Amino acid sequence: MKRSTLLLILPILFLISSCEKREYVTPNRTIIVNLGSGSWISSNGGKTYTAAIDMPEIDGYFNENGAVLVYASFGSNIYEQVPEVYNGIAYSFTHRVGQVALEIQASDGKTVITPPGSVKIKVVLVESY
Repeated sequence: MKRSTLLLILPILFLISSCEKREYVTPNRTIIVNLGSGSWISSNGGKTYTAAIDMPEIDGYFNENGAVLVYASFGSNIYEQVPEVYNGIAYSFTHRVGQVALEIQASDGKTVITPPGSVKIKVVLVESY
């Protein structure tokens, strides 16, 4: 009995002793941008609007390996994560080297909309190695 117990415990002890703790600290960045009503451009008669935010922090490596999170505040410093629908308008975003682009359209995808007045955008860049 003692021998079988020892044979069971030895592999567990080996696994525990061979584990190594790794800690990664990443310098995430948060950028706040105020988009005014003139920031939105439509190319299809007002059904869809796009606002481009210059983001030099997104280089080629980050674009492939990092993560971009976007939040919008429509007042009172309450942030809502994009993508989302707010007051019947669907908000989404894309990112590429040097830029984050927000897109808005009616939640049905067909209706002509009026872009929002001022929107505070929070972009969080999460590093990954």
